[in-house]
Parts: sequence; C-alpha cells; structure tokens
Amino acid sequence: MDLKHLGYDLTVSFMTFIISLFFREIRPRGSHRIPTEGPVIFVVAPHANQFVDPLLVMRECKRRVSFLIAEKSMHQKFVGFIARMVHAIPVIRPQDLVRKGKGTIHIDCNDMLHVIGTNTQFTTQLCPSDMILMGEDKAQVVEIISDTELMIKHEFKLLDGGEHEYKCMPHVEQASVYQSVHDALNSGGCITIFPEGGSHDRMEMLPLKAGVTLMALGAMSQYPGLDVKIVPVGLNYFHAHKFRSRAVIEFGPPLTISPRLVEMYEQGGQEKRQACGKLLNTIYDALKSVTLNAESYETLMFIQAARRLYKPAHRKLHISQVVDLNRRFLIGYNMNKDDPRVVELEERVLAYNQLLKYHGIKDHQVPKTHVGGAHTVLLICKRLFLVLLLALWDFPGAILNLPVVIVANIISQKKAAEALKSSKVKIAGRDVLATWKVLVGLGLVPLLYSFYSLIVGLVLYKTTTLSLWRVLQVCVCTWFVIAGISYASLRSGEIGLDIAKSLKPMIMSVLDPSGAEILRQNRNTLSANITDLINEYGPKTFPDFDVDYINRMKVVSTPPSRSSSSSSFNLSGLTTLKTFQPKFIDTLQDHQLFNWTYTRDFFTRSGSNTPSLISRSNSFSADDDVSIEHVYHI
Repeated sequence: MDLKHLGYDLTVSFMTFIISLFFREIRPRGSHRIPTEGPVIFVVAPHANQFVDPLLVMRECKRRVSFLIAEKSMHQKFVGFIARMVHAIPVIRPQDLVRKGKGTIHIDCNDMLHVIGTNTQFTTQLCPSDMILMGEDKAQVVEIISDTELMIKHEFKLLDGGEHEYKCMPHVEQASVYQSVHDALNSGGCITIFPEGGSHDRMEMLPLKAGVTLMALGAMSQYPGLDVKIVPVGLNYFHAHKFRSRAVIEFGPPLTISPRLVEMYEQGGQEKRQACGKLLNTIYDALKSVTLNAESYETLMFIQAARRLYKPAHRKLHISQVVDLNRRFLIGYNMNKDDPRVVELEERVLAYNQLLKYHGIKDHQVPKTHVGGAHTVLLICKRLFLVLLLALWDFPGAILNLPVVIVANIISQKKAAEALKSSKVKIAGRDVLATWKVLVGLGLVPLLYSFYSLIVGLVLYKTTTLSLWRVLQVCVCTWFVIAGISYASLRSGEIGLDIAKSLKPMIMSVLDPSGAEILRQNRNTLSANITDLINEYGPKTFPDFDVDYINRMKVVSTPPSRSSSSSSFNLSGLTTLKTFQPKFIDTLQDHQLFNWTYTRDFFTRSGSNTPSLISRSNSFSADDDVSIEHVYHI
C-alpha cells in the first residue's frame, strides 16, 4: 500500500460513498479518452455544484487529481480538512478580499483618468495595480497621488456625474500558485480547474478566465519537453440541487498544446497574450462540445421538449444519450432560431408544455393515455394499494430522518441566499444547495442516529437488568439498524414515487378521455412537424446527419457508476419464453404500458431471477426525473 497516497485514497473513497447516496445515478461518458499517464489538466464546466463538482471529477477520472480551491474555503473546518487530504491547491481570489472604500469619489471633468476623493484614504486602502469597483464597472489604479487623488488606467464606462461610493479590490500575486501547479504537472500529476472562476446556477457557461492557459503554457515553458494534455469535462445535471437526482459527466478528447504557442508565450508581451487567447478559445470550443449552453430557461425547455417529440418517440434513452441529443438539438436551434418555421414551432411547443402543465402529466405519459375502461380502473386500484403499502413501509425511515431533512433544507436555503447576495452572476444561488445538504447530512445524520441509539440504551438500562456492556452493544446494533431502515426506506420510497407518477395518465384516460385525445393529437402533430423540420435542416447543420441515428442507437452505453437498481428484463422477446404463463405475460404488458416493469431488485437474493416490481432504471425520461425530496416538498 502506498502510504503517501493513503489519506487521499481513503478520503476519495469516503466521499465517493457519500456522493453515491446523494445522486440516484451518475453516468460517465468518454472516460476512455483520459490519458492513463502523464500531466493532465481537467478543465471543468459549468461549475454548477460548488464543492460537489470536484468530487464527481475525482470519482470518475480514475486518476489522482488535485484541484484549485478558493483560499477562503480552506477556513471552513470540514471543507478545509477534505481539501488538505486530497492535496488541493488554495488560491487567494481578489474578489474574496474586496472591501468597502472610505468616503466617496468622482471623476475630474477635465481628465477622465483622474479620480478625486472626498474623505477618502487612498494611501492606506489602495496600492498601484489594485482595482476600484463601482457597480458593474472597475478600473485599475496606476498611481496614488494622495489620500484624495489617484490615477486610473482606463476610464469608467458606466459612470455618470456626481459622488459615488466604491469598493477596493487588491491585486494578488499568484506566482506561488502557478509554481505549485507547474511542479505538480512536471511530476506527472493531474490538476482540476474550473475556468469560470466560481460556481453559478446559470443556463450557460460564464466567460473563462485565462489562468488555465498561464498554468499550461507556463509549465511547458518552465520544463522543456513536458507534454501537458488538457481534457475538457462537461457536467450535466438533472436537478443538480436535489437529493437523489441524476448526473452525466462527459470527458472530451484531450487537447494537445502546440509548441508554437509555447514559443509565443515565452516571447512575452503581446505574443504571450495572443498565445493565451488562442489556447483559451480552443478550450472554450472544447467545453462547448461537452456541455449544454442555453441562453435562457425557456430555450432549454423548448430544446428538451423538441428532443422528446422527435421520432421515434417510443425509444428509451440513457441519460448520457439524452444529454448528447439535447446538445445536438441546441446547436441546430442556435443556427436556425431566426427561421420563421422554427419561431412558430417554438411557440407551439411552449404552448403544448403549458397544456401538459394544466393537465398535470408529462410528455412521455401522453401516448399512454389511450387506454381506459374497467381494466385500467382495476390497474389503478392495484397500484394505489402498492403505493399505500410502500408508504407504510417507508414511514418509519421518513420520520427518523425528518429532522435532517428540515435542518438541511433551512441551512442550505440560508446559504443560497447569502451566496446570491454576494454574487453578481448567480440567479437563485442553487449552486450551493447540494453542497450544504451534503455537509449538513454528514454532520447531522451520525449524531441523530447516535441520539436515537442512546434513547434505546437508556430505556433498556432503566427497565431491564442488562449489564452496561450489553446495553452498549445494543446501542451500536441499533445505530446500524436505523441506518439500514433509512436506506431501505430511501430505495423503496423512490419505487413508490415512480409508481405514483404512473397513475396520472391512467386516471386521465378514465376520467377525461376527450382531453387525453386532444393531447395525443397535438403531440402527434408536433412530433411530425419537428421530425420533418429536423430531417430537413439536420444535413445542413451536421454533415454526418442520419435520420435513422436514434433507431440504430445502441441501448447499451457506459454503465452508470451507480444506479438505483440492477439490470432489468426487457419485454421484447419475452413471449418466446415457454415457461411464462399467459396471465403473467398480460400483467407484464400492463406495467410496460405505463413505463413500469419487472426487474431484479435489492429485495431479491443475489443471483436470483425472481422478478419483483420496481420502476425501470435502465432508461430515462428527462422530464420525469424524480427526486425523493418531493416526499418532503422541498
């Protein structure tokens, strides 16, 4: 055993277990592209899940990696401990050192680069190369003349007349950080960088910082012959901030840095800036190929709806394939979004989404509303009974963990509000929610289970003649029993949610058959229009476009790192099995109709082929992603 890396390996293994509990499924794509040796920089975007993102990368890249972390995060006890164990490199960010300037300032009307202060203390609060911030605008300090006068490099663009409050942002020398990165790369190590600079919850990537180019080119310049590879990594979440959601992490082809860029970097000045700019553009293009960048939430909703409506709509896709198709649809949309046919189709699709919302069902459930009658009523009753049984089974676990859920929700929402207040790029601060749910759970769950175990021990000690040692043994066993009950409730709760969701189209088919018919007609018309449009524009957008791409798409892809259930039976070909009785076949077809099938589950013994009822997990519908948080309405 390599004692040098023992702390790293143990920490990553522990956090991998925690991440596996938080996410229902994590599916990697392109992990075979990662170089197995040599220096690698993983550039990751979008940075949508604060401290969870680097854990996903460390979990899936199969190499020991260090990552850059804001120095202020190192002061958080648990986060700092984990960061030190995985050899994170702290970075002092200037924005973390911003402070309010004393007094007010205005610009000399005769010289727009001359800043005049009132009751200011420029000589103590600022230094040359520092930045003055006023709202969204900023300017670099060139010379400090006195406490009330200074010169700036560029004039403020958004400044109007009068006195203004301001903030001071110090210049931070990062030479030691760059040297640490260079040394790590020279030793054949891997570095993870989030080039956007900070986490956010926007639909698209933020502008990239040039630091990654300085690190890569600087290392190759300092150590001649060093071949640094840059691997773009795209993080795609389905409800990133929710417990038991899904994630796809995609690794793009490694980028090789041209020796010409290193030569330009070594020349300094304008040549150095051009080299960094060219490499940064290459990195940005590579990240776009593994991420989904929608300009707005409405655009993303349209893209996802169009992908679902594109025939063959019946085909079930893995979440990694869903991400790939969403990306292709978005590329085509951005190239043709001003076309009148596309504009009209977008309006119709968004209206269709509103109609679905009104009826309370999902798009993939619409084709399943064509049945009805007594048979469907009986099936509804069966499933309601199963939901009730699972609810009773899950109730103890839900009650036991309710304090954790409440506290985690309160603290994470509070932290999100604080993050939103201190950021100019966040929309709702959702990028910190998952992090704080994990942190609160890590601290509170063991304490809560210990509290329950202590209560059991005290009751036994007071009411029985058991020795103290026996009582302690019972307490330890109780702790693990509670953990087992909680996990079983979690897994079966997801099954119950899947069953409950399958009831909506059945109920609609019985109570509102005319409304269901209208929905199906609208869907069929939209599906035909979208398919025709894509088949027409597809070859113009993608030279290798193939109308039969989805039909021939392999169902088997990179297996998920962790899935909520094991492999499942496919109904296709099932009728050829002579050992199954016709009645059982009919039952299977009933459940297949509403996206619910028989599969081996954790309730069955290992290696047993005995079927048990749970929802399908080998396929995925993005608009139907379920989270256990819905049970608690958070």
